[in-house]
Amino acid sequence: MIRRVALAAAAAGALAAGLITAVAMPADAATGGTGTGYLHTNGNKIVDSTGATVRLTGINWFGMETDNKTFHGLWASNTWRGQLDTMASLGYNTLRIPFSDDALKPGATASGINDFVNPDLVGLSPLQILDKVIAYSGSKGMRVILDRHRPTAAGQTALWYTAAVPESTWIANWKSLAQRYAGNTTVIGADLHNEPHAEGTNPAATGSCWGCGVQERDWRLAAERAGNAILSVQPNWLIFVEGVSCPSGGLSDVWDNDTSNDEDCGWWGGNLSKAGQYPVRLSVANRLVYSPHEYATSVYHQKWFDDPAYPANMPAIWDKYWGYLYKQNIAPIMMGEFGTTLTSNIDKVWLTELLKYTGTGVNGMSFTYWSWNPNSGDTGGIANDDWTTVNQAKQAIISPYLIAPVPAGGTSSPTVSPTGSTTASPTVSPTVSPTASTSPSTGSGACALTYKQDNAWQGGFQGSLTIKNTGTAAVNPWSATWAWPSGVTLVSSWNATVTQSGTSVTAAAPSYASSLAAGASVTVGFTANGTAATPSSVKLNGAACA
Repeated sequence: MIRRVALAAAAAGALAAGLITAVAMPADAATGGTGTGYLHTNGNKIVDSTGATVRLTGINWFGMETDNKTFHGLWASNTWRGQLDTMASLGYNTLRIPFSDDALKPGATASGINDFVNPDLVGLSPLQILDKVIAYSGSKGMRVILDRHRPTAAGQTALWYTAAVPESTWIANWKSLAQRYAGNTTVIGADLHNEPHAEGTNPAATGSCWGCGVQERDWRLAAERAGNAILSVQPNWLIFVEGVSCPSGGLSDVWDNDTSNDEDCGWWGGNLSKAGQYPVRLSVANRLVYSPHEYATSVYHQKWFDDPAYPANMPAIWDKYWGYLYKQNIAPIMMGEFGTTLTSNIDKVWLTELLKYTGTGVNGMSFTYWSWNPNSGDTGGIANDDWTTVNQAKQAIISPYLIAPVPAGGTSSPTVSPTGSTTASPTVSPTVSPTASTSPSTGSGACALTYKQDNAWQGGFQGSLTIKNTGTAAVNPWSATWAWPSGVTLVSSWNATVTQSGTSVTAAAPSYASSLAAGASVTVGFTANGTAATPSSVKLNGAACA
């Protein structure tokens, strides 16, 4: 699920196109932060069907590439919809979804699902779960990028094919996915293969090269073959092409003692230094997006982190590997993965400077952060180990660069300006299961409220409490309180910091959305143990919601 670098690691059943059944899905055209209709490119910009510039500021949610064959965290107390609600409320407008070809096979089964929390996923195939996630993401105003992460669940590969999963299977699967989601503008494109990289040593290179002209190893030529095959059945998709690690496909600095001619190698998937000389040529114009990966010392301690000039040396390194493509108006950049545990000061500086390099506002480079998942060993996640609360240290650095999605119906998620100020409160759509009951209650005082019991199981339940500030002034910071019957105890929460003392519960505003404007609403979600109960005596900053 996570990559390694070529500098360290490289030294050391076929599916036909027709086997993935097409499904009729709604065309959930995203609006606002991610534009309208299908997307295409214009120079170094991604633009929507009206020509308006779009910036994808998203996040990775992995698991479908592993033995579980579906999203990780479905075992947690937070529902799958609740997790997407949180991503959207934080301002992530795009979801990059890694998968392996194993998950696409007929008869593939998903595992690691908590049937009490996610009963609507029980018995579904990996593709059927993917359908639901895509549909709900579209309703939140988010876009989706599909990422072929691995040929099998066993692990990543240097080349885009293996003996068990030949190139023909790779291309057939991509064409089938393109046909499956045809007409659904939530799904905007294909990240063809994750992190092609070097293998072996020069001159006996066996890994992915760029521009070497060897059909079995030249990733640039393979990307053209797959990209054009996809565009032949779905000409509206963007084609996301990652780099390699070493352009030759093998490490030159490990087979001789001469460092003067060493090849310039970088992160797996992160080296696009030859793309200017050897560009990817697609059959449909304005569909190519280059998608490098970039990491911090928690993944590998690259030599440039030891430069005395650090971090002033980093922009030139990013320029060399991939930034020049954007700065020379050759093609857009969508940084598909970047991340860190943020445990060292070097990494804190790195994340700050990298995001600064991408630019602010809608004209900046696009990206999808790695990852939502807290169980990424090299980076950790935006979600904490409970899959509900948020790593605020990471989020605080990323927030100024996020352009929030606009859900269907036009109600905005938090809108974050380039300077990082939050201009709207979360209005997360309640997570409603087919069995959810609704108990609305409104008042004319300082606040109005609506409560929904989203789910219930033996010994516990999940709910969403939406509170509207009906006063004439903003409440900053906002804080809500309510009471539960004896025996009901909090398990997890989202969109606020929720604590319990006896039967009294307090939901304090998160740092990224501390102000609740007049007329604005916030939805606090939670799971609890005990008999399902509606919150009583709800107050907003001490004023009762009648």
